[in-house]
Amino acid sequence: MVAIGADREADGFEHAEAYGIPTFSVPFTSFSDRDAWGAELLSQVQQWGADLVVLSGFMRLLPPRFVAALSPNLINTHPAYLPEFPGAHGVRDALAAGASQTGASVIVVDNGVDSGPILAQERIPVLAGDTESALHDRIKVVERRLLVQSILDIANGTLDLTEKTPA
Repeated sequence: MVAIGADREADGFEHAEAYGIPTFSVPFTSFSDRDAWGAELLSQVQQWGADLVVLSGFMRLLPPRFVAALSPNLINTHPAYLPEFPGAHGVRDALAAGASQTGASVIVVDNGVDSGPILAQERIPVLAGDTESALHDRIKVVERRLLVQSILDIANGTLDLTEKTPA
């Protein structure tokens, strides 16, 4: 079963609806604290019997209980060649550091910030005159390709979620 969830209304819900994919939203602002929100989010995810949870584009730290319940079958993408430039502003940070290259990564989510085992990653050059938006657009193409390939490899049993890919 496939379902799409978010912590707010999302543009992807319309796309999902067009393909008959169920959606759910668990707004963070509807709960008194992160743990209460995380408990409801976990309940919603578990309702679908998910074998794999993909957090691509999910920009909120999850409570440890949520991570513990789903890891290592909880993955995310990041717009940097981890462990370089973790956090919410990886693209901006790469540009600010004057990096000549950055990248895209797919990781298993742990309780740190972009610190879980790396499943796949690829370098992307920083071009002269790159803006944050232009660089991020190029990274997203690679991120999506790596994510799709990672999901296929997980489904086919050729990618172990417990082993880090050598850098």
